Amino acid sequence: MTDELVDRARETLDSAYVPYSDYPVGAALRTADGTVFTGCNVENANYSNSLHAEEVALGRAVTAGHREFDALAVASGARDGVTPCGMCRQSLAEFCHDDLPILCDEGDGDVAEYTLGELLPATISADTLDAADRSGES
Repeated sequence: MTDELVDRARETLDSAYVPYSDYPVGAALRTADGTVFTGCNVENANYSNSLHAEEVALGRAVTAGHREFDALAVASGARDGVTPCGMCRQSLAEFCHDDLPILCDEGDGDVAEYTLGELLPATISADTLDAADRSGES
């Protein structure tokens, strides 16, 4: 299933809208029931409004009612082992456990595998916010 998920991420590269960076990224997010949602980056001239592939895939899945995920694959046109950026890692952490496998396409059939917890240790979570609220109690 790993190869299939990476293939799905690669397939979305052609849909990426990247007139500024010329760096297409595709993502494939698999839900706990095996459904796969894909996304690609969509750039905007002011950059801060650009959409990242991982967030597009996550948004599509959440919109369809999914809240449990078991793997993510990411590929770039450069096949350079791209990992999700910090913003995407935090978005994933809202819905995914630390042990979520993240598969990063390195090209030539090579895939680097990380967990979300490795890429984003000590994440900000609902538990973090609850602890902050409790620390202010008298």
